[in-house]
Amino acid sequence: MKFNRKSLALMLIDGVLVNLAAFGSFYLRFEGDIPQEYFLTYYHTAWAGTLIYLVIFSLFGLYKRLWQYASINELLSIVYAVTVGTSSVILVIYFLAPMRYPNTVAVLLWLTTTFLIGGSRFLGRILQDSVFNLHLSGIPKRVLIIGAGDAGALAVRELKNSNYREGYPIGIIDDAPEKQKLKLMGIPVLGTRKDITRVVKSHEIEEVIIAMPSAPGDVIRDMTEICEKSGIVIRIIPGIYNYFSGLVDSLKIREVQIEDLLGREQVNLDIEEVAGYLEGETVLITGAGGSIGSELCRQICRFNPQKLILVGRGENSIFDVEQELRSECPEINLVTEILDVKDREKVELVFRRFKPGVVFHAAAHKHVPLMERNPEEALKNNILGTYNVAEISDAAHVKIFVLISTDKAINPTSIMGATKRVAEMIIQSFDEQSQTRFVAVRFGNVLGSRGSVIPTFKKQIAKGGPVTVTHPEMVRYFMTIPEAAQLVIQAGAMARGGEVFILDMGKPVKIVDLARDLIRLSGFDVDVDVKIEYTGIRPGEKLFEELLTAEEGTTSTKHQRIFVAKPNGINVAGIEGLVQLIRERGSYLTREEIIQELAEVVPGFQQLPGKQEIGRVFR
Repeated sequence: MKFNRKSLALMLIDGVLVNLAAFGSFYLRFEGDIPQEYFLTYYHTAWAGTLIYLVIFSLFGLYKRLWQYASINELLSIVYAVTVGTSSVILVIYFLAPMRYPNTVAVLLWLTTTFLIGGSRFLGRILQDSVFNLHLSGIPKRVLIIGAGDAGALAVRELKNSNYREGYPIGIIDDAPEKQKLKLMGIPVLGTRKDITRVVKSHEIEEVIIAMPSAPGDVIRDMTEICEKSGIVIRIIPGIYNYFSGLVDSLKIREVQIEDLLGREQVNLDIEEVAGYLEGETVLITGAGGSIGSELCRQICRFNPQKLILVGRGENSIFDVEQELRSECPEINLVTEILDVKDREKVELVFRRFKPGVVFHAAAHKHVPLMERNPEEALKNNILGTYNVAEISDAAHVKIFVLISTDKAINPTSIMGATKRVAEMIIQSFDEQSQTRFVAVRFGNVLGSRGSVIPTFKKQIAKGGPVTVTHPEMVRYFMTIPEAAQLVIQAGAMARGGEVFILDMGKPVKIVDLARDLIRLSGFDVDVDVKIEYTGIRPGEKLFEELLTAEEGTTSTKHQRIFVAKPNGINVAGIEGLVQLIRERGSYLTREEIIQELAEVVPGFQQLPGKQEIGRVFR
């Protein structure tokens, strides 16, 4: 075992301290009048006792720790090491020395050694904290922390570790009655949520850190609004699930983002189950350049696939994802293929060449208004493209096939939603006669995906407004891109064949509330600096989306955020006829023909009228 200079110096100090502890034990036991025979015992055994302690301390890793960050774990390691060391010394003296130690001396030896060794390790940190606190006149910010739990302790520790360059914690706010007037790591709890305004004013607070990563979105929103009224900077510790899932490297304090106001429970992946079907497997992802497809690539890289095949139609997006993954995951064997899933021959060629074992089919047209204006493209991409990939997956003996679906497929009122419902039916029909396990995963809107509401709102805010919302009562389900990808991967691990998995999206969110929150988080006043305008519901849109039909119902799974929809009857002949019709006349089908064909295959498909006035939808 090699030791650096610092470790050798520490060993020298420990050698002095253990001998001082031994002498002190005799001194305390005999009140300073130590009998001569015990001097002889110490003289004959000091070298052996010192060597034993140093070897034990080394084995317990006491010379391989950063003691400036010492915590309860380091203290316990000292106690364990001293206990083993003292026991070993007593045994050696019992068998080798002419006279054994008195029992009280043995106990005192353990106590004094623990005190001296522990004190030597923690003295530097104690002095650093106490001395530094005497010279805080130049601190840039006075900080208030909201939350006296584990995350609050992390916030205090983060500020201390940066030598308070990011601010000094003045106090803590917490709603728990039992925590009032107590201290967390020396920082006092100054009150509850209703006291924030008072505490900010009386203690001249300049910044608030919200340390409540498991709190619901409405609680975070309430805290944010209170702090904004006081005109102070607001930051937050991100959800701890990001840290444990590997999405972030450390618990960095950052500005509040719109995702924080939604309030998400922790996403827990069954790592062993997921790794069991992805590790060492050839995985193919269609639509790999899109928001969900690219995030699936990032997440799957964590599970060491043998090969990852990125399939997409847009060369620029595939290029960007490939460059990112080659930089972040150089050990992964990446393959990129530019192809259109409507091109059956190219799809078949890729499958024959690489023989994938797992397929995630994320390629799709998703924008409702665009597909209303281009319905034939929705049919070709979402239906024919899905049929091609599913049929070839069956022929290639793919083990698991996962379709990414949408809540707009339920009781669809849009062309896009109806085509995605047909896509679900296609994979269920293939599952009935295939060895491949075909499943679909259905969820709502994804925050931050390209063309979604958040990027659109941000662009409008950057221009000074107005922010356009279709209707004041419009609500949608939302989840973040990483958690959507994680749950899709988990659903693939649970696949038995034929299921439509439904992800728990939490509470639906009003789009206008999302707009107001984003305006405030951007530092503007709603309807003062940036106005909100209502434009009316667009063709194919509903005021609210559903995740189930009335006939489906759900069955719970072992994962608390994933459910299974009960399968409905599928019109296989109708699907086959529709696919054949698209192949023959896809680009030449009229809108009326498309609506009629979809209505025959998709129960409940009903086109809503075009753009509506806001008041008219309530009649």
